[in-house]
Amino acid sequence: MTLVAPLRAFGRNDLATAGGKGANLGELVRHGFPVPDGFVVTTGAYATVLTAAGIDIAARLDADGGSVRSEIEKAPIPDALQRAILEAYRGLGSGPVAVRSSATAEDLPGAAFAGQQDTYLNIVGEEAVLDAVRRCWGSLWSERAIAYRRRLRIDPEEVRIAVVVQRLVEAETAGVMFTANPVTGARDDVIVDASTGLGEAVVSGAVTPDHYVLAPDGTVRSWTPGRREVVIVAVAGGGVDHVAASDDQSDQGEEHRPLPDHVLRRLAELGTG
Repeated sequence: MTLVAPLRAFGRNDLATAGGKGANLGELVRHGFPVPDGFVVTTGAYATVLTAAGIDIAARLDADGGSVRSEIEKAPIPDALQRAILEAYRGLGSGPVAVRSSATAEDLPGAAFAGQQDTYLNIVGEEAVLDAVRRCWGSLWSERAIAYRRRLRIDPEEVRIAVVVQRLVEAETAGVMFTANPVTGARDDVIVDASTGLGEAVVSGAVTPDHYVLAPDGTVRSWTPGRREVVIVAVAGGGVDHVAASDDQSDQGEEHRPLPDHVLRRLAELGTG
């Protein structure tokens, strides 16, 4: 059983092992996209921890989600698994990383699971990495994740979770890109939603992002300035801070479009190429 492996070891057929995020990131790596280096702590590792700690999920399905989560977050990580995680972390240079949940029910038709499990940014140090991995495992049993699965009638016994650990990119601007318009369905639109600081502000819905509608060649068809209600920044030594945006950050006119043309062209090239 594979417990820890580099992102490049996985692809789109490895959902059951690497979860949605890990499988899709691995697929991008295989196709030469510029993905930050990282590794996956697989669903097998999660199962190993549950077994070693004597946590029987099938017998706990009617229990309070918080109690299940607490047990998982306190569960000891077996020595061999702990060594594998820390060896992989050292292989990334032992610097700041993002520790990201990757459940097997993610990125499916009709079940995006965006934001349902947890992500931890700017994690520094071996103990902090192990703790963040535990918390990602536990987040599979957060109240919001349980409610989302229940609403979509996803059998909780069938859901497993992997964890993706990647080098942190301390972005000046970050966000998400769609290679088709999610509102109109137009296949010749590239949509970019971005804001200042780390991308968690955008994906968590904490900000109203800058909204770009691009042609496939990166030409700007339209853009709407965001409000930058908050900027998430990495803190020296680990963790993040939520900083209220200054007036000059939140007031962007047409002449102050934050992402320059060459960046938008490159994004569109990555998305459509």
